[in-house]
Amino acid sequence: MTLEVTSGPGAAKDRALDYVKAKVLTGEFPGGELISEGEVATALGMSRTPVREAFLQLEAAGLLRLYPKRGALVVPVSPDEVRAVLEARVVLEEFAVRAVIQRGPDACAAVYERLSAQVQRQRETAAAADLHAFLESDRAFHNATLEAAGNAILAGFYSTLRDRQMRMIGESARNAQRLATIIDEHERIAEALRDGDGEAARRAVRAHLAGTMRALGLTGDEQWS
Repeated sequence: MTLEVTSGPGAAKDRALDYVKAKVLTGEFPGGELISEGEVATALGMSRTPVREAFLQLEAAGLLRLYPKRGALVVPVSPDEVRAVLEARVVLEEFAVRAVIQRGPDACAAVYERLSAQVQRQRETAAAADLHAFLESDRAFHNATLEAAGNAILAGFYSTLRDRQMRMIGESARNAQRLATIIDEHERIAEALRDGDGEAARRAVRAHLAGTMRALGLTGDEQWS
């Protein structure tokens, strides 16, 4: 009999959910891969029941598609979803950098300090090959500008894109070169905000999102140049 190393069935299910979700979002379980309850259960030292419950929850979230007796297919990110998310981001992030700059030099300096801290964290996590921590820092980097823009509704909507964004970045950043490029792109955004240069900030945001699209093998980003 397999012994659970958690305090109860609910905790085991949550642990299985966190484990599988993190691997899907970082691309360790890439789109199109078939994973099994048994593999996950063995990796976590638990029975299949909490893993099955976690799979059901992830299916409801649109991340897995279950096939009885075969396993769970990691649902690939579609090109249409990538474009839709990045189009939403370009609208929100351009608004955010414009709003921060309009609030004046003190607001720009405060945001620059937060962004610089995340860029440094990204350098450290990239060097340690800790993709999950890198993605969390990427999320914090972009959230900082949205939060400073002063529109709670738009900031809240932006946060709803979190899992989709993490997964797209995770799948596009599977090598050290792409991570280094992301850091460079983030630095350009931060520096444009520090300088209060709205046009440079707009170009930097668009170049960054276009780079993500290209890294995912998609074209048609000319409109963002």
